[in-house]
Amino acid sequence: MVTFMAYALIAVFMILIMKKKLTPFVALAVVPVLFGIIGALLGLWSPDIGKFALEGLKTTSVTAIMLLFAVLFFTTMIDAGLFDPLSNAMIRFAKGDPLKVMVATVLLSAGVSLNGDGTSTMIIVCSAMVPIYKKLNMKMLDLAVLTILSHSVLNLLPWGGPTARAIVALGLNEAEVLRGLVPIMIAAELYMLGVAVYMGLKERKRLGITQFDDAQLNAMMTITDPAVQSLRRPKMLWINLVIVIVAIVLLVEGSIKSAIVFLLGTTLALLVNYPDVKEQRARIEANAPDALQVSLVIISAGIFMGILNGTGMSNAISDSMAAIIPESLGKYWGLLTAVIASPGTVFLSNDAFYYGVLPVLAKAGFNYGFTPLQLGFASLYGQAFHLLSPLVPFIYVLLRLTDVDMWQWQKKSAIYATGIFIIYVVVGSMIGLCPVFVS
Repeated sequence: MVTFMAYALIAVFMILIMKKKLTPFVALAVVPVLFGIIGALLGLWSPDIGKFALEGLKTTSVTAIMLLFAVLFFTTMIDAGLFDPLSNAMIRFAKGDPLKVMVATVLLSAGVSLNGDGTSTMIIVCSAMVPIYKKLNMKMLDLAVLTILSHSVLNLLPWGGPTARAIVALGLNEAEVLRGLVPIMIAAELYMLGVAVYMGLKERKRLGITQFDDAQLNAMMTITDPAVQSLRRPKMLWINLVIVIVAIVLLVEGSIKSAIVFLLGTTLALLVNYPDVKEQRARIEANAPDALQVSLVIISAGIFMGILNGTGMSNAISDSMAAIIPESLGKYWGLLTAVIASPGTVFLSNDAFYYGVLPVLAKAGFNYGFTPLQLGFASLYGQAFHLLSPLVPFIYVLLRLTDVDMWQWQKKSAIYATGIFIIYVVVGSMIGLCPVFVS
C-alpha cells in the first residue's frame, strides 16, 4: 500500500505540473502534504507530517538562499553593463566573416550564460547578433541553434536551475558537484566551437566575407533605450569583473558556502554600482521576482522530499524498482539514468523530473552500487536536450527574436545536442563522475 501511495503521489504531481493545473511551487508543497495526511489516516505511517516537512526544509534552505542571491548578483551585474564589452567585442571580432560570426555567437552565449538566466541570455545574444546575421543574409536558424546549445552547457552551473534541483533532490554537496561539472562543460563548449566553425565554413562558402565600416559597427553596439543606459556603470567595469572572478574562484574552491559567496557578492555589487539607497531598492525590486520564483520552488521541494523520505515512500519505490529490473541491467544503471533523463527532461519539466523521477532512480541505483553523486551527474547529462522542450518558457523569446520555426529548430538542434550528450557520458566516465557500468 505504501508503494502504491508513493507512485500515486508522483503521478499526481507530474500530471498537475504537465497540465499546468498548479504551479511547481504549490504542487511541491500541497500534493505531498495531502498524500501524507491520507496515509496517516490509513495508518501507513506516523501522523507527524509537519516534522517530515521541516526536516526536508532544512536540507533545501541553503540552496534556496544560494539561488536567491545568485540571480540577484548576476542580474545586478547585467544592469551595470558588465557583459556589454563582451557583446561589443564579439561584434568587432565577427565583422563580416560568417565563420567569425558563428564563433562569436557561441562565445557570447557562453559568457552571458554565466548569469544562469535563460531569458536575459537570449535577449542579450540576439540583440547583439541578429543585426549581423541579417546584414550578412546568414541563416537565423543557425543563430538559434548555436545560442540555445551553448547556453544549455553553461546552464549546468548550480545557479542555473537543473543542477540545483539535482543537488536538492539527492542531498549533494554544491562545491563537489561544481568541480565535477567544470571539465565536461569545458569539453562541451569546445565541441560547440567546433560546430560553430563547421557551420561558419559552410556559410562563408555560400556568402563570402563582407566588410563593415566603423559607423556600421558602432550602430550595432549602441544602446538606444535611455532607461537601460541610465543603469549602466562603465566606470565600474573592472571592479565588477574582479568581483565576479573572485566569486567564481571561491565557488569552485568550495571553502566558503555558495550562499555566503553570492550574498556578499550581491551586497558588494549594489554598493559599488548603486550607492544610493533608492537605487539599491529599485534594483532589488526589479530583479527580485525572478530570484524569488526560483527560490520558492526549491523551498517547497524540501517539503516534497521530506515527506517522501519520512513516510517511507521513497524506500518503497526503490525496493519495487529493484525487484523488477533485471540484474544484468543493474550494472548499467548510470548510463540508463542518463538515457532516461534525456527524454525525461524534455517531456517533463525540470521540477517534475528531478523531484519526482530522479529520487526513484537514485534509490534503485543504490542497490546496484551507484552513489547519489554519480547518478546526480548522470541525470544532468540529459540536460543536453532539455532546452529543446516546449515546456521551457524562454525558448519562445529566442524563436520570436530570430523568427525561426520551432520544429526546424528542434530537429537541427537535436542533431548537435546528441554530440553534447555523448561528450558528457564519455568525458564524465573518463574523469570518474559516473561510470558507464559497475562490475
